[in-house]
Amino acid sequence: MMKKIVLLTGAGMSVESGLKTFRDADGLWENYPVQQVASHEGWLANPTLVTNFYNMLRRKLLDAKPNEGHRLVAKLEEKYKVTVVTQNVDNLHEQAGSTNVIHLHGELMKVCSSNDPDDTRFQQTLNADNCEVTPGTKAGDGSLLRPFIVFFGEGVPMISAAAQEAQQADIFIIIGTSLNVYPAAGLVRYVRPGTPIYLIDPNAVDTHGIDNLTHIMKGASQGMKELTDILM
Repeated sequence: MMKKIVLLTGAGMSVESGLKTFRDADGLWENYPVQQVASHEGWLANPTLVTNFYNMLRRKLLDAKPNEGHRLVAKLEEKYKVTVVTQNVDNLHEQAGSTNVIHLHGELMKVCSSNDPDDTRFQQTLNADNCEVTPGTKAGDGSLLRPFIVFFGEGVPMISAAAQEAQQADIFIIIGTSLNVYPAAGLVRYVRPGTPIYLIDPNAVDTHGIDNLTHIMKGASQGMKELTDILM
């Protein structure tokens, strides 16, 4: 039986693809206050600003390509049963070939009802030829069409499914996240005792209390090359 690998990936996974993180000094929040563009209150106050912000992010995403780290994560499926749990809203894991991806914070290329974002009847997937939403566009239920993004302060609907995956992991891999953003950071606590945990991040990360952890202090691509040599 194939062993199960569960990965938790964060913003550092996509940095080499040209997508800025939100929290670094030159990150996206520097020019766009988070409460204005990524909170429910910000959406209610100025949906046009929020809609245009995510239109801009989609244009940036369309210029990005999966990096070697994304491709090596997908390659793990040759020998393992793999689930990717990502904090990222880009679709670079899917572009690289990963077939089982859980998006904790939503998906940039999707839009939804502002009355009920999780109502699949009114979710739409955008594409390269139709990546921008005109402010004021309505969803099928008559509400404003909003980004399919989990805004700050909102619940994270996929966290239970992600926790179940973490509990089943034979190997748990963390890539490009500071383990400071909850509830995602808490997933490592669901991993069974004794399970090997690998952390790929070039920066120092507070891993206090996490047992059986190996920290590969490299970026996503170089770190995955090193880990692939171990696992494959």
